[in-house]
Amino acid sequence: MSAAPDIETAVSACPACIAAPAAQDLARRAIAAPSLSLSLPSIHCAACITDVEACLGAIDGVRDARVNLTLKRVAVQAGPEITAAQLIGALEGIGYEAHELDPDVLRATETDRQGRDYLMRIGVAGFAMMNIMLLSVAVWSGAGDATRDMFHWISAAIAFPTVIFAGQPFFASAYRALRARRLGMDVPISLAILLSTGMSLFETIHSGRHAYYDAAVMLIFFLLVGRYLDYRSRSAARSAAEELAALEVPRAWRVTDAGETEVPVADLRVGDHLRLRPGGRLAADGVVLEGRSETDRSLLTGESLPVSVGPGAVLSAGEVNLTGPLLVRLTAVGRDSSLHRMAQLVAAAETARTRYTTLAERATRAYTPLVHLMAFSAFAVWMWLSGDLRLALNIAAAVLIITCPCALGLAVPAVVTAASGRLFRQGLLVKDGSALERLAEVDCVVFDKTGTLTMGLPEPTDLAGMETQARRIALALAAASSHPLSVSLAEMLRAEGVEPQVVEGLCEVPGCGVEARDQGRRIRLGRADWVGAQGEGTWLDAGQGNLTRLRFQDRLRPGAAEAVRACVARGLSVRLVSGDTTAAVSALAARLGIADWRAEARPEDKAATLAALSGAGHHVLMVGDGLNDTIALAQAHVSISPASALDAARTASDIVLLGQNLEPIAEALQIARKARARIKQNFAISIGYNMIAVPIALLGLATPLAAALAMSASSITVSLNSLRLK
Repeated sequence: MSAAPDIETAVSACPACIAAPAAQDLARRAIAAPSLSLSLPSIHCAACITDVEACLGAIDGVRDARVNLTLKRVAVQAGPEITAAQLIGALEGIGYEAHELDPDVLRATETDRQGRDYLMRIGVAGFAMMNIMLLSVAVWSGAGDATRDMFHWISAAIAFPTVIFAGQPFFASAYRALRARRLGMDVPISLAILLSTGMSLFETIHSGRHAYYDAAVMLIFFLLVGRYLDYRSRSAARSAAEELAALEVPRAWRVTDAGETEVPVADLRVGDHLRLRPGGRLAADGVVLEGRSETDRSLLTGESLPVSVGPGAVLSAGEVNLTGPLLVRLTAVGRDSSLHRMAQLVAAAETARTRYTTLAERATRAYTPLVHLMAFSAFAVWMWLSGDLRLALNIAAAVLIITCPCALGLAVPAVVTAASGRLFRQGLLVKDGSALERLAEVDCVVFDKTGTLTMGLPEPTDLAGMETQARRIALALAAASSHPLSVSLAEMLRAEGVEPQVVEGLCEVPGCGVEARDQGRRIRLGRADWVGAQGEGTWLDAGQGNLTRLRFQDRLRPGAAEAVRACVARGLSVRLVSGDTTAAVSALAARLGIADWRAEARPEDKAATLAALSGAGHHVLMVGDGLNDTIALAQAHVSISPASALDAARTASDIVLLGQNLEPIAEALQIARKARARIKQNFAISIGYNMIAVPIALLGLATPLAAALAMSASSITVSLNSLRLK
């Protein structure tokens, strides 16, 4: 038999295999090897896998390449001399689109393992609980001594591995708390599980009439369900500050006397000259030295239209160059750049928001010490009164079980799950469980304009007055440009059945517009000063001074008017704060009937507006979609962003609007108020249950099994009350 070859490929082991030493060894060796990950959005079949792996495997320095068709990724094990750019170039050479993946982003997906771990433990506990309950039925039905003992031993064989495996999250948490010399909520839970299991084993060994294995496993099952529901309500939230940091450009082209050199952004210094090519994003703040172009600065200002820039224009990190090349002198880099300062503001806002605690968290602060005190007191009193260790332990275990916070733990997540399901059917995805509670307190709504109340898609508004010949010329010129206004104009004219004029010498001038010749006459579509018109905006020169101004406005998002009217009808204060121009914002405010509006607001201005409203005692709902909204979204009492929003905005928000229609926002406010009422009712049920059940357990009138049944009944009652939201 030949020796096994060295393993240099990445190994992915299933959860069961992770426990094997061989799998661990392979995983360590794979992690130690330098690797790159690329996204392959265009692959779709086995032939694609073969092509990609063969292409990358042929590159010197690449040790292995493995494609995951489901994730549309390729993991490459290679030497340090291999760069992502080399791999991307090779794949593009054979017709496959490829993009480098950030390892930090990939590691973030590992948090999904916690959810799968909970589900696996819930499944094991549920299966064991059902089997033990079946055995318990025979015992309750009056099985004989020998039969009862046999069923108890079978139950023990099922319960012990289940308790060890499914109860691990609680035991581990309790152990960490005790090591830190504090009492967490999992300490009494773990103690109750161990006591009920230990007492059951004691009863089984001594042929006792009652064993409480079902109580221990049932306890774990319901606690895991509550823990998983809470996890699902929180797992979608990621740091918007990290998303903003991910938008920073990793490399830039620095211009020196020796020529252009690609350098890491960390090497940039104030005063360096950068070459910003069309389609590139600026890595730091700077001033244009040479060139004319248009930039997309919607990330920072929310401005829906590109901005013309030339020598002397000030640019901010994050702006995207659209047309011509630019030479930029840097004025702020690294932590001093606009993008990094914005990330710091978002992080600060998120930190402030995380101090918000739910009703359940506040209630559990007093729970742990009180439970321990009651259980210990019950044990001491009954030991003193009866001298029976078995009886005293039984009563102490019953107190711990009957006061288990299953109902308390389900009070919030069960409502959140039910309400989230209803909102999802309405087109809203709730990311943070406490968002519903905060949404119910809202008395003021602040809307962004572009991409929120509008679609961010400009459309011409005054084509009806244009002559037929001017329309044909406009279509011929607009069809030759990729500018957003030109694309919108061409689409509108084609939809009206206009045929383009046959022209010659079509040419796009970066930062200015498009020109051509029609029967020897020069025709132009673009900026007013370039076309030869007086004023602002976009103009058409159809030849011989035949000038026409083309006006555009953002397309209103479906349901925007209805959402604003519904909010006003509910007595909420509605405001519009946008980074767009005064003319555009005032027109939209008048169109929607919003009296309070503000235009040309930068990210810090929006944050200041929200801070002022909060300082005045308002609970603000912020609805926005852009990177310029992320600070305000994170700072607001509660926030909503459309699914079309940037990743940073979606992660900074508490709720994501899945569709294009804004109308469900008003419905969400009503559901949130109902959810808050259900949460309070659940807390009342939990408190009422404990006020009745705890004295019964303290008086010795409840066995651990009866305590478990009572605890389960309270949990089911809370769950059913929560389901009334559906």
